[in-house]
Amino acid sequence: MNGWPAVAGGEVEVLRAGALTTVQDLGRPGWAHLGVPRSGALDPAALRLANRLVGNPESAAGLELTLTGCTLRPTRATTVAVVGAEADVRVGDRPGDPGRPLAVPAGAVLRIGPARRGLRCWLAVAGGIAVAPVLGSRATDTLAGLGPAPLRDGDLLPLGAPTGPPAPVDLTVPLTPPTELRLAVRLGPRHDWFTPAALDRLLGTAYEVSPLTNRVGARLTGAPLPRAVAGELPSEGLVLGAVQVPADGQPLIFLADHPTTGGYPVIAVVDDVTPLAQARPGTTVRFHGPQR
Repeated sequence: MNGWPAVAGGEVEVLRAGALTTVQDLGRPGWAHLGVPRSGALDPAALRLANRLVGNPESAAGLELTLTGCTLRPTRATTVAVVGAEADVRVGDRPGDPGRPLAVPAGAVLRIGPARRGLRCWLAVAGGIAVAPVLGSRATDTLAGLGPAPLRDGDLLPLGAPTGPPAPVDLTVPLTPPTELRLAVRLGPRHDWFTPAALDRLLGTAYEVSPLTNRVGARLTGAPLPRAVAGELPSEGLVLGAVQVPADGQPLIFLADHPTTGGYPVIAVVDDVTPLAQARPGTTVRFHGPQR
């Protein structure tokens, strides 16, 4: 269990699920020894903040919204908080401030609009989203199919009982996602499968986030990374942030729902993938790391 009572506390009706809305908590890191991906919020700090704002334990499950927002209606009066991408929030007919606790009356419609800047929002509801945990987590894994399915219009989500009062917050600091990300990397276990030119390109040229990006991985486009060793590897375990290079030479950074194995070599590992949670297609990515 994730630290809050499994007591019915009303429901949230999904009126419009948006492009991809999933239930997320802090994931399943304790199951890595069995090959289970971590999953969980792509920006754990954002979910922790949203939970603190509504009086939840930081580990409570909330919703992760991708780009297009969603529309919800709780059956009981509750408190919510929206953190992350810049988006309009409305409770019934009145606007709400992202980054602050918002009171939502029973039956009122909560609308979270499309992200104007950034890519994802995290929504916490007092009491947490109380779907049944799977392997110690309520998180949706979009690749493995663990946890609840991505939300659809008409879904009903159970709420847990509130455990604390909302946080007293008077100031909201807006998010300003950068147009260029600088990601620190360490050389990966198969960097010797690549030519010296490939390592120079990885650390010396700019890439862009591809539209073919999701919770599994951030695909990049730019200078291809030439191989020194041809062929494929036997399947190997992958870690969060692994930079794998498929046959086209374009790097792919694995995120929270990454596969457990893959046959392509890993040239590097990103130290912190959190900035990629808000990276829209076209965002510039530069790698920096050890000097050779």
